Amino acid sequence: MKSVIVITGPTCSGKTEVAIQLALKLNSEIVSADSRQVYKYLTIGTAKPTSAQLNLIRHYFIDELLPDEEFNADLFSKNSKRIISELFHKMKIPIVVGGSGLYIKALIDGLDVPVDSNPDLRKLLMEKRRQFGNEYIHNELKNVDPVSAEKLLPQNWKRIIRALEVFYTTQKPIWQFNSENKKREYHFIQYGLRWNRDILYQRINLRVDKMIEDGLVEETRKILELGYDKNLNSLNTVGYKEVIKFISGEISLEKAIYLTKRNTRRFAKKQMTWFNKDKRILWIDAENKSEEELADLILKDFYERKN
Repeated sequence: MKSVIVITGPTCSGKTEVAIQLALKLNSEIVSADSRQVYKYLTIGTAKPTSAQLNLIRHYFIDELLPDEEFNADLFSKNSKRIISELFHKMKIPIVVGGSGLYIKALIDGLDVPVDSNPDLRKLLMEKRRQFGNEYIHNELKNVDPVSAEKLLPQNWKRIIRALEVFYTTQKPIWQFNSENKKREYHFIQYGLRWNRDILYQRINLRVDKMIEDGLVEETRKILELGYDKNLNSLNTVGYKEVIKFISGEISLEKAIYLTKRNTRRFAKKQMTWFNKDKRILWIDAENKSEEELADLILKDFYERKN
């Protein structure tokens, strides 16, 4: 089975720089597993690779969508698998890098069902149940997905509604997603960059200061001036949402910077909680090591495990 390198870890752990060093050594390309870097205009606040880095190594899922376009873990997984296949066809070892845990899980393990639910459809199905009862919606499921209906009793109405929602949204029964996700096309070898918490938090604080210095406020203001709604999911991102409150006059710039630092630290903690559940990740202590040294450690282990 063909092997793919995955580099992950919390925000500000140096994933981008290590991945670039690795890509240079392997003459390969990078698949970005970052749920925000895919959007155009969101550059400073998402700590995208620089123009020089992007010119040096080809990256996928960087600057590909407008801020109001949809992107989710399911779309990432499907498109990434296509790109990975193309890279293997070009005799390159794919390198997946990013801190969006759900995106990486979707790629490696698949998702039980599509991520996004349809609020209007769910409301309609809930209203049907209220009016006509559990038996009614169970019979509706029998008509469109008899396999799932056979496994559920009418009193399992929450699961029935979810199965109906999935079918009407995707035109595929829910069990089919489970079957598809059992397939393993590639062997994903995962590496995490680990830092002492206090040092990581220092790095985060310094990065936020640098983002402000580099023009995060101006970048955010420009995005809003382009006509994008401040409530877009893409802008519900640490850094942007705090700066938007400053631009709207709700808080001071000092408060926005403080909140951005605090919320980024909290986000890093959540990321580590997520990643620590996956025992397949090999953690590498990143302190006192250059990006090239870290890339060499990953490369050495990858070839040992691959062979």
